[in-house]
Amino acid sequence: MHPDSRPGERRLRRWFALHSWSSLLCTLFLFGACLTGLPLVFADELGDALIPMAAYAELPQDTPRISLDRITQSARQAFPKDLITGIFLDPDAPQIRVYMAPSWELSEDPQHMHWLAFDARTGSLLGESANSPAWLPKFNQSLFALHTGLFAGLPGALVFGAMGLLFVLAIISGVVLYGPYMRKLEFGTVRSGKSRRLKWLDLHNLLGIATVVWALVVGLTGALNELTTPLFALWQRTDVQAVIAPWRGKVPPSPDEMGSLQAALQKVLAAQPGMIVTGIDFPGSRYGSSHHYVLWARGNSALTSRLLSPALVDARSGELNAIVTMPWYLRMIEVSRPLHFGDYAGLPLKIVWGLLDLITLVVLGSGLYLWITRRHTHKARLAHILAAHEALEKQESSA
Repeated sequence: MHPDSRPGERRLRRWFALHSWSSLLCTLFLFGACLTGLPLVFADELGDALIPMAAYAELPQDTPRISLDRITQSARQAFPKDLITGIFLDPDAPQIRVYMAPSWELSEDPQHMHWLAFDARTGSLLGESANSPAWLPKFNQSLFALHTGLFAGLPGALVFGAMGLLFVLAIISGVVLYGPYMRKLEFGTVRSGKSRRLKWLDLHNLLGIATVVWALVVGLTGALNELTTPLFALWQRTDVQAVIAPWRGKVPPSPDEMGSLQAALQKVLAAQPGMIVTGIDFPGSRYGSSHHYVLWARGNSALTSRLLSPALVDARSGELNAIVTMPWYLRMIEVSRPLHFGDYAGLPLKIVWGLLDLITLVVLGSGLYLWITRRHTHKARLAHILAAHEALEKQESSA
């Protein structure tokens, strides 16, 4: 035996043990994440298919958008007892979506939260969540809660984040083992003519190495996204609280006291040339301040479109009080989120993400099968050795 072969063999055994146990510990969690992640990738398309919407008015492309104040007035007239919690301004379509709820306490309950969609150029109603199937809002919320933390809130999210890191460790160790395993085989070889276990081992290795880059991206971004809640809370307790300190203790504005939303929008756009406002949180939102409109602006390039800059406008006076630069850790999360769900290049990329998700399910399932059959093989070998030893002892005793 070559003197260097024994240390090399021990090193490979350690990598194999690391790959086996890191994979086993995260497999069940990842099964759930892959199964729930598949419909989440196509959540927008599912909503478009199930919620009837009127067609956009046929107008020239350069038709200006109407005032946001007219949009909010129409929403309040439709639901005078509800408050507006937020607005989404679609950057890719002439649509403005107004989110409403009976109170802030019920604003995250899918049974009470609802929205109205308006044509951004005419103000005509395009559709509303009330026309969607009754099960859809609860289904989407439950699916997301299951995908991100098994309905366990922050503790579940942190556990899922740890499972994502274990998945990354399993991928890296699998790549290390792939070279020695394929030393005497051509790439893509699946030995189907021999045992079933050997065929699944080859298939497991082939699918794993073929999807390694995607799996690493999804695993790392998934682990990073699980930190959204605690890191966002940290940012609110530091930067945001410093900005809104002068309003602490003052009475928040009532809906009747709130100033022009359109004026707030124009003031933010004037202060940030080239930026696009895509979302607005109303005073009282957990994402901002009880005294301010929070307008979320982004750039219009491929990279800056994922980097948000919140601007705080006093809801009473209409003054622009601050444009808060989000810290690097929240910017990392914002950039990583579309990579995780594949929602930055339209439906074709989502289909690719869905197919890779299904392949990952096969990799996970085959890995679990290989571990179970390996244990059974070891048990069978041990039983055979014990039986042979017992037969030898009987033979010796009879002699």
